[in-house]
Amino acid sequence: MQANNTNIVEEFVKGAKKGLYIGLEMIAPAMVLAYALITFLKITGLMNYIGDALNPVMGLFGLPGESAVALLAAFFAKAAGCAAAASLFAEGKIDAIQATVLFPACVTMGTLIGHFARIVLVSGANKKFYPLLFAAPIIDAVVVMFLTRIIIALFH
Repeated sequence: MQANNTNIVEEFVKGAKKGLYIGLEMIAPAMVLAYALITFLKITGLMNYIGDALNPVMGLFGLPGESAVALLAAFFAKAAGCAAAASLFAEGKIDAIQATVLFPACVTMGTLIGHFARIVLVSGANKKFYPLLFAAPIIDAVVVMFLTRIIIALFH
């Protein structure tokens, strides 16, 4: 068996480059998308309409209606949803518990559009299953928000 010729410094640099790539190529654009989406919704006044319209639905999870924007952003990228939730938290629109409820939902449902296109459409899955395959991550997000609320209630 041949010994590995790379040293710890080379491995560290290789890992750092990979981390930088992930940050710059994947996470940063998603965060910019989330920021742009929230800013657009605020400037146009649509955030207030979204909040009012979705208060009853999001209230089931102990969240204000505006928090639905984080889930909308997560449709496009997990990081965008999480960044949108973090932005809402930073602005005082949601508290730490509400952000805790949103984060797992953003990750569970995150990047739904991209994954659907890259996996379901490319795989040649039967088209009659498309609605179910599209709905499954959304249902998972709903379940995880309820479970997170229950866990928080038990331990808070």
